[in-house]
Amino acid sequence: MANPVAAEKISLNEISSYFNDMVTAEAQFSQFSDTGETTTGRLYIRRPGRIRFEYDPPDATLVVVGGGQVAVFDPKSRDEPLRFPLRHSPLNLVLEREVDLAQRDMVVAHFEAGSETAVTLQDPENPDYGFIQLIFTDNPVQLRQWVVQDNSGGRTQIVLDSLTEGGRVSNVLFNIQYEMQKRSE
Repeated sequence: MANPVAAEKISLNEISSYFNDMVTAEAQFSQFSDTGETTTGRLYIRRPGRIRFEYDPPDATLVVVGGGQVAVFDPKSRDEPLRFPLRHSPLNLVLEREVDLAQRDMVVAHFEAGSETAVTLQDPENPDYGFIQLIFTDNPVQLRQWVVQDNSGGRTQIVLDSLTEGGRVSNVLFNIQYEMQKRSE
């Protein structure tokens, strides 16, 4: 009996093309924190530079990335969202207008993990911002999950379910000012 053939590692050029070809996407997600907390929600992407995480109740957290900013709306801890530049987040590396992983000095690991390919990215000019490890399946290439380690050492894993690309995703979902105004009414 022959052993099953492991998938070949997906090239950096194929992964870059995957992101560059993506305009919109949405998916259900499960999030696992290093503290053992599990949450679920819906993710919306509009490239370049925009992503939204809507968490399912009872969690009322919302993360909106747009206009070069990340805004974390956490009603338990503050009236105003926590805001910081997207360039200070590892997500910036895959939300750029043109992703070219083979030409950038950001890939710190690229390996096959069973039937998946993992790529770990870190801003070489700002390693203190943390890193993001992306995990893909092949045929077709698709992002399945990622792990982010932030600048304080906290790790969060996001697992995607039913990622759908190419649908209608409204620009208003990524408008931080609109979201702030809506919440103040």
